[in-house]
Amino acid sequence: MIFLPGRRALPQFRLEQLADAISEIQGRRIGLHARDLYLLGTDRLPDEPDGSRLRALLGADGATLTELTDVQLLVAPRPGTVTPWASRARDILRRCGLGRYTAIERGVVFTLDGVAAADLTREARNNLHDRMTQIVVDRIDTLAGWFELPEPAPLGVIALGDDPSVVLSKANGELGLALSNGEIDYLAEAYSRLQRDPTDAELMMFAQANSEHCRHKIFNATWTVDGQPCEPSLFKMIRSTHAATPGGTLVAYDDNAAVVEGFDSRLLVSTDEHPAYDLREGRLHIQIKVETHNHPTAISPEPGAATGSGGEIRDESATGRGARPVAALTGFSVSDLRIPGHVQPWENLPEPPSRMASSLQIMTEGPIGGARFNNEFGRPALLGYFRSFAARVDDRLWGYHKPIMIAGGSGIIADGLTHKQPLSAGDRIIVLGGPAMLIGLGGGAASSMSSGQSDEDLDFASVQRGNPEMQRRAQEVIDRCWQRGERNPIKSIHDVGAGGLSNALPELLHDGGVGGRLELREIPTNDRSMSPMALWCNESQERYVLAISPDDLETFAALCERERCPWADLGAADADGQLRLDDRLLGTPAVDMPLDMLLGKPPSMHRDVQTRSVPVHHAGLENVSLAEAADRVLALPGVGSKQFLITIGDRSVGGLTVRDQMVGPHQVPVANCAISLLDYEGYAGSAMSMGERTPLAIWDSPAAARMAVGEAVTNLAGTRVPSLDRVKLSANWMAAAGADGQDAALRSAVEAVAEFCPRLDLSIPVGKDSLSMQTVWNDDSGEKRMCAPVSLIVSAFAPVPDVRRHLTPQLDSTVPSRLLLLDLGRQRLGGSALAQVFGRELGAVPDVDDPDALKRLFNVVQSLIDQKRILALHDRSDGGLFVTVLEMALAGHCGVDLHLPCAPEDAAAFLFNEELGLVLQVADEDEAAVRAALEQEGLAAFSHDIGQVSQQDRWSVSADGQALYSAAMPELAQRWGETSYRIQRLRDHPECADEEFATLADWSRPGLAPNVEFDVPAPAVLTGARPRVAILREQGVNGQREMARAFMTAGFEAVDVHMSDLESGRQRLDEFQGLAACGGFSFGDVLGAGQGWARSILFNPVMRDHFEQFLVRSDRFALGVCNGCQMLSALREIIPGTSHWPAFVHNRSRQFEARLNLVRIDDSPSLFLTGMSGSRLPVVTSHGEGRASFEAGQDPAVSAAIRYAMANGKPAVRYPDNPNGSPDGITGVCNEDGRVTIMMPHPERLLRTVNFSWAPRQWGEQSPWMKMFHNARQWVA
Repeated sequence: MIFLPGRRALPQFRLEQLADAISEIQGRRIGLHARDLYLLGTDRLPDEPDGSRLRALLGADGATLTELTDVQLLVAPRPGTVTPWASRARDILRRCGLGRYTAIERGVVFTLDGVAAADLTREARNNLHDRMTQIVVDRIDTLAGWFELPEPAPLGVIALGDDPSVVLSKANGELGLALSNGEIDYLAEAYSRLQRDPTDAELMMFAQANSEHCRHKIFNATWTVDGQPCEPSLFKMIRSTHAATPGGTLVAYDDNAAVVEGFDSRLLVSTDEHPAYDLREGRLHIQIKVETHNHPTAISPEPGAATGSGGEIRDESATGRGARPVAALTGFSVSDLRIPGHVQPWENLPEPPSRMASSLQIMTEGPIGGARFNNEFGRPALLGYFRSFAARVDDRLWGYHKPIMIAGGSGIIADGLTHKQPLSAGDRIIVLGGPAMLIGLGGGAASSMSSGQSDEDLDFASVQRGNPEMQRRAQEVIDRCWQRGERNPIKSIHDVGAGGLSNALPELLHDGGVGGRLELREIPTNDRSMSPMALWCNESQERYVLAISPDDLETFAALCERERCPWADLGAADADGQLRLDDRLLGTPAVDMPLDMLLGKPPSMHRDVQTRSVPVHHAGLENVSLAEAADRVLALPGVGSKQFLITIGDRSVGGLTVRDQMVGPHQVPVANCAISLLDYEGYAGSAMSMGERTPLAIWDSPAAARMAVGEAVTNLAGTRVPSLDRVKLSANWMAAAGADGQDAALRSAVEAVAEFCPRLDLSIPVGKDSLSMQTVWNDDSGEKRMCAPVSLIVSAFAPVPDVRRHLTPQLDSTVPSRLLLLDLGRQRLGGSALAQVFGRELGAVPDVDDPDALKRLFNVVQSLIDQKRILALHDRSDGGLFVTVLEMALAGHCGVDLHLPCAPEDAAAFLFNEELGLVLQVADEDEAAVRAALEQEGLAAFSHDIGQVSQQDRWSVSADGQALYSAAMPELAQRWGETSYRIQRLRDHPECADEEFATLADWSRPGLAPNVEFDVPAPAVLTGARPRVAILREQGVNGQREMARAFMTAGFEAVDVHMSDLESGRQRLDEFQGLAACGGFSFGDVLGAGQGWARSILFNPVMRDHFEQFLVRSDRFALGVCNGCQMLSALREIIPGTSHWPAFVHNRSRQFEARLNLVRIDDSPSLFLTGMSGSRLPVVTSHGEGRASFEAGQDPAVSAAIRYAMANGKPAVRYPDNPNGSPDGITGVCNEDGRVTIMMPHPERLLRTVNFSWAPRQWGEQSPWMKMFHNARQWVA
C-alpha cells in the first residue's frame, strides 16, 4: 500500500474557519494546512505512461508519503467502508485503462502550526472530521491493511434454550432491534413451531420489516383515550378522506407513491431499439410522495439529508412498473440556530447532546446533502419550508433537537403502468444498483427510537452514504424499461430503503403473491468480510429490487450493460410462500421462513393514553414597539429569506420547470408554490405547495393540523387547478409518542384532519409518520427531555391544465391598484413568530373556524384568475401581514403604503397575527368586479382595503390616519435577508456572501434587464431528411432530454448516444453531423468536473482517435454545456483552434450555484451565436465548477463568446451577477473557426418563455435562446 499526496484539500477561507475554531478550543493561535492524500492498494506506482496518467488524474505531483510528522494528522473514511468518492474514482480508473489501481480511497492530511498533533484535544480533533463517517489517525502505518478484507464473518444463530423470550430480549438490546415485548413473545412461539433457533439475519430482518418506521404500528393501533375506547385507527381515519373524495386518484396507499390523474401528453422517448428521440402520444399521470429522514439527519446531517432525498426519489421511481421523478420539495425543522455573532434574545434553551448535530450544523450541512443528491441525480428542487423553533412552555422543553427532514416530490408515470403485476413461479428476482456495504445497518429500527435511547455505535451503524450518480444510472435503466410500453420487462419493482434487501425483497415477493428461493452470495458487494446478516440487512443506497420474466432477462441485461448499471439475478420466485436465502459459501441458509410469519400478523399495538392540556396564557404586548417587533420577526429564520437554501439546488434540470422559488427580475425567493410541465410540447403540468404550523400544536394540535392543511390550500390558490377535489395531500406526521399527553394530541390532530379535509373536498392518498420525536439526554443538572410538538407537514399536489395561468407575489408598480386582504381569522397571536421572538405566550392560537369560507375563498380566487382580475397574490403565514406584503414589495422592487383598518393600538395584532388569509393586488379598474365576486360568495366581510403600492422606496404603516411605522426598503431588504446571509457566510466563501448581501442595500439595481437584438425564430418546419446530432452522455449526465428537444425543435434528428455505445461500436461519431455534450455530473464530478469523462477519451487510443477525427472535420460541429463544457475544455489538445480556452474549476463561492443570471453575447465566430451579438439574455446557471481558469500567457479578452453581464451590458465581476468568479464574467468560448462552442450556462433548459422564472411580458412563446439551435441547423444546411 502506498500513500500519494495530492492537491490542496480545502480553500483558504475554510482553513481559516477551522483554524479559528481550533484556536479557540486550544486557547492559542493555531494555523492549518490541508492536502489530499490518496490511499492506493498497490506496492508501487505504475510504469510510464500509466504512472503519469494516474498522477494526472489524481493531481499528484510529489513523492509518496511514508509517515506523518508530529504536527500532522490524517482524516480518513471509517475503515470497512467504501465512500461514494472511491466508487466513482474506481469507475474513472477503469475507463482510463488503470483498472489495476482501483483499490483507492482519499483522506486529508492536516498540518498544524503552533501545536503538536498529540496535544490537540479531542474536542479540537472533532472539528476536523465527521465522527460518524471518518476517523483521525496520527500514524499512517495503522492503515497498512486498509484494503485487506478478512474472511467472511459467520452467520449468527441465537440458541433459544429453555427460556426463548429472555434470550430474544437480550438479543433485542444487543442488536438494537427495537422489538416490543409482544413481538418477542410472537417470535418465541413462531420458532417453537418451526422447531429451530433463529439466525441473526432473520431477527434483524423481522425487526426492520416490523419496525414502527416500516409498519406504522401506532397508526394501525387500537386506542383507549382517558379510559374510553376510541375507533377507528389513525390510518383508517386518514383513509376515510380518500373514501370521501376518491376522484382523480388512481393509486392510494398500496404502492411506494400515490398516483393522481394527469393529462394527454407527448412524451419524449428514446429506446434501446430506436435511440433517436421521438415524441409519443399518450397519457401521463402524476405520482406523488413525501418522506422523512429525521434520525440520520440528526446524527450526520449531510449524508442523512442526502440519502433522505435519494430514498424518496427511489419511492417515486419504483411506483407501478417504473416511473420518473420530475420535481422535488424539501423541508427542515430544527431548534434555535445560535449563529455565532448573531445569537438572538429568544435563543436561550439547553443545547442538544454532543452526540447529535447542532441545529446550525444541520442547517449548514443537511441542505447541502439534500441539494447535492437532487442536483447530481437530475431533479429540480422547487419548493420547501424551514422552521427553527424551541420554547419552554408548561415547564417542558419543546423543539426540534431531533430535526424534521422532509424530502418529497412529484413525477410522471405512463398510463397502463400504474399498477404492479402479480408474479409467477419462475420469475427472476433482480437487484439493480450499487453494491452492498456495511452501512446503514438497522436504520429502520434506529429511526423508531427517541434520540438518546440507542447506543452510539448503533447510531453509527445506521448512518448511510449516498451515491446519486449510481442512482442516475439505475434510473436510466428504469426509464428505458417503462418507455418500452407494453413490452416493459418490469413486472414489479420496489425501492431498497429501511431494512435493505431484507425488507424490500420480502415485500416484492409477498405483494406479488409468491415466495422465493434466493442465493445470498449473488448480492453484489464490495466487502466480502460481511456476515450473512450484514449482507442481507444493510441499507446501502441506490438499489431497487425487481421481478422480471425469464423471457425478458436478456433484454434487461443489455439495458444495464449500456448504462453500466450493476445488477444481479438472485434467484427465482416460487409458489410456496416460503422465503429461503441460501448461502453457498457457508452452507447454511441465512433465512428460511414463511413470508406470512414475517409480514403476516405480528401482535398489534394498543395505545392507552391520557390527554394533557396546556394552559393558554396571554402576556400582552406591553413595551413592544412596531419597529422592534419588525426587526425581531424578520430575524427569525423561518420568517426571513430562505435564499441560502435555494441557490444551492438546481431548479431547472430536465427543462420542465415553470415556477421555482424565485420571483421577479430581482429573483426574490417568495413563490407560493412550485409548478412543472409534463412534457416539452403542451402546457399541462402539476403544482405543489406546502403547509405547516407546528408550534400551535403545543396548545391545540387540532388547530395546528387544520392550519397546516389551510396553508397548503392558500399557497395553491394562485395557481389555476381544475377544482379542490383534484388537489391531493401528503400528510407527514411527527410526534413524541410516549411523552406525556402527546399520543392523545396526535390522535386529536388526526381526527381533526379526517373531519376537516372532506369539508374542503380534499383527500390524503399518501403520507408517512415518524413518531419518535423526543430527545433525552443528561447534562450537569440532570436529565433533559425535549419533545417536538405534534407536527403535521402537509404537501399539496394538483394537476394544472395550463401552467401559464398562475400568479406570483410580485407587485406591479406600473398599474394604479389597491391591496386587498382576504382575512379568514380573528387576529389570534398564540404560537406566532411574534410570540416566539419575544418569548411570550400570547393567548389562543389561530384556527380555521369556517372551512366553508376557506373553500369559497379558494374558488373565487380561481374564478378571478380566469378573468385576469388579479395582478399579484401572496398568502399570509409566518410573520403575518407585515411579512406577506413586505415580500410582495421586495419581489416588485417597490414601496408600499399600508393603511390598516384598525385602531392604532391594535396595529401589532393586525400586522403580526398569522391567521389564514390572502393579499391580492387588484388594478383600480378591476376593483369593483373583484368586490362584486367576493360579495356574491359571501366573503365581503372578510375583505379589507389595506393600501397601495408606492413609487417611493419606503415602507409605511398607518392606522386611523396616524403614522405608525416607516422604513426604507433597502433597510428592510437587508433585515429580511440577514439570517440567510449569516448562514451563507459561515458555509460559503465569506466574500461572496458579503457581496450578495450588499446588493440588497442597493435599491438602484435594475435586476435582470434583457435586450434582444434579433428576431426570435419560429419552430422549424420539418421537411426532408433531418441532419443527425449525437446527444452525448456519460454515466452521471442528466441533461440529455432537454438538449435533445432543443435540437429536435430546430429540425435535427437527435440521437441518444452513451459513451458505452461508442466504446462497443453500437454507434459511431462519423455517422453524425454534430455532437452535443450534455450537462450533469459525469462520474459524480470526482477528480474534477468533466475531467474523468475527458481522460477516459484521451487515455483510450481508439476513443481518442474517433473524437479527434470528428473534431478536426470542417463540416462537423460540437456544443458542450456545463459538464459537457468542462469535458470538451479538457479535450482541447485534440480540438483545433482552442489554445486560448480556459479550464473550469471550483466556483469562487466554493458552492454549487443555481441562479437565473444575465449574460451578454459577444462578437465571436461561434456558429451557434451568429446574429446574436450585443444581446443580453437571462440564462440558467447550475454548476459547482464553472470558474474559467486561464493559464499564464493566455489572454482572456480573446476568449469570450458569452460573459455574465450587468444590466448596462458591462461584464459582471462581482457575486452573484458573476456567480462563479470567472475573469470578466467569461462563461462561454468557441474555437477559432466557430465550429465548437462550450459554455457553462444552460440555454437548452429555456426552450420556451414559460421555462423562465421571470421573463418580460412582451416575449412570445419561443425563448430567444432557440436561435442558437436554429443557427446550427442553418449552418449544416
